[in-house]
Amino acid sequence: MTGLVRIATAEGIARITIDNPPLNLLSAPVRQGLAAALDAAGRNPAVRVIVLAAAGPTWPAGADIHEFRKPAEGPALGEICAAIAQSRKPVIAALRGTVLGGGLELALAAALRLAEPGTELGLPEVTLGLLPGAGGTQRLPRLVGAKAALGLLLSGLPVAARRAAEIGLVDVVA
Repeated sequence: MTGLVRIATAEGIARITIDNPPLNLLSAPVRQGLAAALDAAGRNPAVRVIVLAAAGPTWPAGADIHEFRKPAEGPALGEICAAIAQSRKPVIAALRGTVLGGGLELALAAALRLAEPGTELGLPEVTLGLLPGAGGTQRLPRLVGAKAALGLLLSGLPVAARRAAEIGLVDVVA
């Protein structure tokens, strides 16, 4: 794990915290830390549940655009999302602030999504001509249905947590 991702285990819960201020962007070191933390939690027989959280005021607000001009460094976000989705232990995403782009794709891979009031979720990369690349185009319609998914995928506009709960994007707002 890197210093940008921490894991703490207590009472059967592994809490993996992303701490990459100010926006918790999903840079290569963060992805590497997530991969290591997910692997450690998955192998730990004392862990029954994994909670993904973020330090500071926001969940990951997407990819680090500074990496777009550099050679790709693994693991890819799609690999992290696949590890979350295929985890034998339930993964809960504790959402807050802005849950955008790759951050939303990370949350979509979780078994359960809990959002604080005021959280906004969306895929704004489409306004730049970019498609979600970590499985979001498949997971989103499965979760919310085609009509709601198309609205999110084509507009790039975020939705508030309460609306996200109405359409099934978020399981609980608390």
